[in-house]
Amino acid sequence: MDDTASVALARQNLAALGIPVSDEDLEKAHAAGFFSTAQAFQVVVRRDGEVDDLPDFLTDRLPAPRSWAATGQESPSAAPEILELARALRNGETSSRALVERALEQIARRDQELNAFQLLLPEQALADAEARDAELARGIDRGPLHGLPVALKDLIDLAGTPTTAGSAILANAVASRDATVVQRLRAAGAVIVGKTRLPEFAYSGASNNPHYGPVPNPRDRRRDSGGSSSGSAAAVAAGLVVMAVGSDTGGSIRIPAAYCGIVGLKPTFGRVSMRGVYPLAWSLDHIGPLTRTVTDAAVSLEAMAGPDEGDPRTRAVPLPDLVSATQVERLELRVGVVPSTGGDQPLAAPDAVAACERAVAALADAGADLIPLVLPELETLRIVSAAIAQLEAAALHAPTARERWTHYGEFFRLRLLGCFAYPCWGYVAAQRLAKKARARLMSLLGEHDIALLALPTTPTTAPPLGQWTARASWLTAPFNLLGWPALSVPAGLGDDGLPIGLQLVARPWREDLVIAAGALVERAARSSRGSN
Repeated sequence: MDDTASVALARQNLAALGIPVSDEDLEKAHAAGFFSTAQAFQVVVRRDGEVDDLPDFLTDRLPAPRSWAATGQESPSAAPEILELARALRNGETSSRALVERALEQIARRDQELNAFQLLLPEQALADAEARDAELARGIDRGPLHGLPVALKDLIDLAGTPTTAGSAILANAVASRDATVVQRLRAAGAVIVGKTRLPEFAYSGASNNPHYGPVPNPRDRRRDSGGSSSGSAAAVAAGLVVMAVGSDTGGSIRIPAAYCGIVGLKPTFGRVSMRGVYPLAWSLDHIGPLTRTVTDAAVSLEAMAGPDEGDPRTRAVPLPDLVSATQVERLELRVGVVPSTGGDQPLAAPDAVAACERAVAALADAGADLIPLVLPELETLRIVSAAIAQLEAAALHAPTARERWTHYGEFFRLRLLGCFAYPCWGYVAAQRLAKKARARLMSLLGEHDIALLALPTTPTTAPPLGQWTARASWLTAPFNLLGWPALSVPAGLGDDGLPIGLQLVARPWREDLVIAAGALVERAARSSRGSN
């Protein structure tokens, strides 16, 4: 099926749903390439479909490990930012109120240029900070995040405030209760100072938003901060907060982390509750932290993780000791270094590939065996993941689109058209293909005894401000479909002087492995900078 047939099918499906779409919009969406995923999906169906393939939702996608093997030998290290601030708070060298006041002052001074915040809560944040100080004075210690300023992506419900999800349609949709992740952060003592911007309904790997504007990259304001956790990444990279929560459906934590030169952690699917988070695709959405260091990410995830009876996607699988994992000095396992997916296009730009090769050398120095591994399965997983995201987005937005089509911004409206270019059997076919690609990848990793994968997070450094490119998520989206933990850690700079991210991926529930490997890469980079 070519793009023309996809357009015809979309026109037919939209008419059946009563969604008012003009031929002009269909032509614009076609010209922008928003039907290409549906076309690629049909090619994969014809090539790989077999009668006895079960859909992925009928299998155990994320089996719990039988045991928690040690990741390596530990050694003491200097406390990173969150733990250092936690120590200073407890020693009386600072206070939560002082830290929150400083964060609010920085935001007031810098956010006119960065546009990272959708909503600020200065009065509430200062009151919460005073309460956290009073608790410490009484001996109540909620953990490392106690009293520290954090931010939330504005698709996460915070009681009494709007959850816009970057849209005009939800501009006045006030949340009646906190999302589970907010409840967990409050229980950990974190002080929420505000909510951060994102592209409309989180459906872009760039910060483009027609309602609230793009979010410039703090490293270079002519460049983009990435999407869809744009404001969260920019706020952390600019030092406005110690941590910000993002969501990730196809790379929306890892892409902004890579572009902004910070750490982004997408945990295992089901590790963190999505209850109270506006969805993009229910079976692909993840919640995780964006931070300046790997240990900060470990501390943050420990506060956010855990099963939730209100979200059946969550699982009661024990979380490894992530902070201990950051102390590892030896990592004697096999790392699959991905040079290619076997397709016609290169995996990434030469400077991104070179930077990631230099970064993974730190793992070899720590005892890991680096195994080059071509993974054509990633191409199939990427296409199927994008197709499932489109099919679920169509199901979510069809009722609203029928009534309020013109209230969507043009980019989202045109991209949404591609979500309706699938036949009625498309979703089950995608789930069958997902199971098959997952099994092939697991078999290949087992054959080579691979514990970790390493590859660039994005094919290039940050594009010009607000510029969307489909390729931004090509290396991240497969791991949303798999549901495996993935970490983006800074790997150096590209030829343009902008950050490059290294993506580290482990099997389900092994966040400790990506944290341990990321910490080794981070320490090696610091050592290299210190010796220059």
